[in-house]
Amino acid sequence: MNPTPIPRDIPLPLPASQGLLEGLLVIAFIAHILFVNLMVGGSLLVLGFEIRGLRDRDFDKLARALAATVTVNKSLAVVLGVAPLLLINVLYTIHFYTANALTGTAWILLIPAIATTFLLLYLHKYTWDRLETQKGLHIAILGLAVALFLVIPLVFLANVNLMMFPERWTGVRGFFSSLLLPNVFPRYFHFLCASLILTSLFGVWYFGRSKFPAEETFERLTRPRLRRIFYSVAFAVSLAQFIVGPLVLFTLPSKGFHVSVVTPILIGAGVAVPAVWMMWKELSVSEPHGKRLPLIVGYISLTVFCMAFGRHMYRGVALAEHRAEMQEVTRRWVDDSAQAAYDLRVGRERAAAGVSDGQHLFHNTCGACHGVDRRIVGPPLTEIAQIYAGNPNGIVTWARAPGKKRADAPQMPPFASLGDERLRQIAEYMLETGAAAR
Repeated sequence: MNPTPIPRDIPLPLPASQGLLEGLLVIAFIAHILFVNLMVGGSLLVLGFEIRGLRDRDFDKLARALAATVTVNKSLAVVLGVAPLLLINVLYTIHFYTANALTGTAWILLIPAIATTFLLLYLHKYTWDRLETQKGLHIAILGLAVALFLVIPLVFLANVNLMMFPERWTGVRGFFSSLLLPNVFPRYFHFLCASLILTSLFGVWYFGRSKFPAEETFERLTRPRLRRIFYSVAFAVSLAQFIVGPLVLFTLPSKGFHVSVVTPILIGAGVAVPAVWMMWKELSVSEPHGKRLPLIVGYISLTVFCMAFGRHMYRGVALAEHRAEMQEVTRRWVDDSAQAAYDLRVGRERAAAGVSDGQHLFHNTCGACHGVDRRIVGPPLTEIAQIYAGNPNGIVTWARAPGKKRADAPQMPPFASLGDERLRQIAEYMLETGAAAR
C-alpha cells in the first residue's frame, strides 16, 4: 500500500484566527446549503407535481407556483456559496485543491454544468404558457435540469469527502474512482432527503400563509390540503432520514471519531424526534392548521446546526495528524529554503572574494586537523595530494567512513553527514592546494 502523501503547505499566515474562520465556515455553509436544499428539493417537487398535473390541473398550477421560488433560491444559493468556498480554500488549501485535482475533469465541468442547469430552469419557468400544449417537452426541460442537479452535488460531495482522507489519494483515479470511497453515497442520499424535508416545510409556510391566493389559484386545493401535501412529504422523508442518517455515521472511517464529533450529531438526531412527532400531529387532524410550524422549523434548524458542527469537527479530527505532519514538512522546507538562500548569498560573496566552496568547507570542517604543508593532527595536504593524486573519490570514500592507519594519531571521525557533493568539493580543493604546495 502506498504511503500517505505529506505535501508541504503554503507558509502564509491566516487572515484571522483559525477559530474565527472555522466558526464563519460553519455559519456560511449552513446559509449556503439551506438555499441549495430549497433549490434542489424545489426542482424535484416541481417535477413531481407537474407530472401529476397531467391528470390534475391543480397540481400543474401548484408546480408553477413552486417553480417561481426555485430560481430565486438558486440565486441566493450562488451568492451565499462564495463565502464557504473561500473559507474552505483558506483553511484547507492543500486538501481541497488536491481533491479538485484528483477528480479533475468532473470538477472542471461543474461550471458549464451549473450554468446549463440554471439556463434550463429559466427556460422551464418562462415557457410555461408557450409550451402549454407540449407538456412532454416542458417536463423534459425540467427533467434534464433535475438530472444535472442530481449529478452536481455528487461531485461536490465526492470532493469534500476525498479531501478528508489523504491516505486514499494515491489510489484515486478520477471522479468515478472517488465515488468508491466510504461515505459518499450515504451523504448524498442524506443531502437529497434534507432537500426534500426543508423544501416541504418551506411549502407548508409559503402556500399556507394568508397572503397566498389559494382560493383564486386552485380549483380544489385548499390551504389546509396544501399544508397536508407538504407535511406528508416532510414526514415521510424524515422517517427515511432516520435510516439514512445512521448509515452516514456508520460509514465514516473511525479515525475521525471523537466525543466532539459524536455528541453534536446525537443531539441533532435527538432534537429531530420532536419535530417529526409534531409533523405527525399536524397530519393527524383533517385540516392541518400549521401552528406547530415555527416549533418544527426551530427543532429542524437546531438539528441542521448540530449536524453541520459535527461534520466540521469530524473533518478537523480526521485531518489533525496529517495537518501536523504537513506543518513539520513545511517547517523543514522553510528552514531549508532559508539555509539555501543564505548559502547562495554567502557563496556569491566568497566567489567575489576568490574563495571557492571547497576552500570554505575545508577551513570550516577540516582545517583544524590538516595543514597545507605541516602536520597538525592528521597528515598535511601535500601528503594527501601525493596519496590520492587524481583520485578525489578516494578521499570522499575515506571521509565517509575513515579507519585508523596511524598509531601516533587519533582516528578521524566520519563526515558522511556533509554529503558526497560537499565532500568532493573539499577533496578537489585538498588535491589542488596540496599539489600546488608541493
